[in-house]
Amino acid sequence: MFGSKKKRRASPHDLMAQLRPDLSRESLGVGPDFPGVAPNPLLSGDARKRNAELRTGALALGVLVDWREVNSNPRVVLMFDVETVGGVSFRGIADEDLTITELTRLAPGQTLPVRYRPAVMDHYVALARDVDPAQVQQLSDEIASRKQT
Repeated sequence: MFGSKKKRRASPHDLMAQLRPDLSRESLGVGPDFPGVAPNPLLSGDARKRNAELRTGALALGVLVDWREVNSNPRVVLMFDVETVGGVSFRGIADEDLTITELTRLAPGQTLPVRYRPAVMDHYVALARDVDPAQVQQLSDEIASRKQT
């Protein structure tokens, strides 16, 4: 009635940032274009669609900056400084399920192949586990030669 205001419903991503401040946009080092970390990506239609698009995305190299464990699956959010062949650099966020072995091998400064969506550029990336080492080396050489010129 009088004076009542309709409360804005918090999005799941805003709720996740409230529950886990270490997963907020500011803490991850990304801008307002980043949609946020989904509480459960298997239940989010947007996250499933994004992951499907990332599987066929463009290849880039990411230098691991840090990671945050989300739950005990172990599901982790990986933060990368991403460098593309086209010369674009950005902070990339990958939401991945890793094995315990993969988790113990993570080290800041590691360079890993990642996939991103050039048309969207929303800071989401995914580990490119399907790429052969020769293709990664070729990508690395292309990026290095671009930096020298």
